[in-house]
Amino acid sequence: MKNSILTIALVFSSLLTFAQDGITITVTVDNVANNDGVVSMALHTQNTFMKAAPVQGKTSKIENNKVTITFENVTPGEYAVLGSHDANNNGKMDFRENGMPLEAYGASNNVMNFGPPQFADAKFTVADKNLELNIRF
Repeated sequence: MKNSILTIALVFSSLLTFAQDGITITVTVDNVANNDGVVSMALHTQNTFMKAAPVQGKTSKIENNKVTITFENVTPGEYAVLGSHDANNNGKMDFRENGMPLEAYGASNNVMNFGPPQFADAKFTVADKNLELNIRF
């Protein structure tokens, strides 16, 4: 009886540990214009894309015109990543008077249209494997 209870407890604790791990998404930008400032990345769902705070947001220093940012414990679903080079390190994206960005930016799938990025163009699916993405600015 003790062995059965111990076995059941071990199985449940293993399942809980596995469920908490989630998926890892590693995003690399290897064409940053310079090493000034930082690069910020935001992981979004359709509900947060260009509307609300991201599911996860991270910032990294730039070394040799390259950054790598990792989003951990991501649950399966559809997501998009937005990134920008905050060259002057003021914590926001700067724009020209006509609304065009002054700082480089990019989105997952590297689709660059006129106008702001769209979730439908940038989305990707997280299933059961870790992902590696490359975004171009």
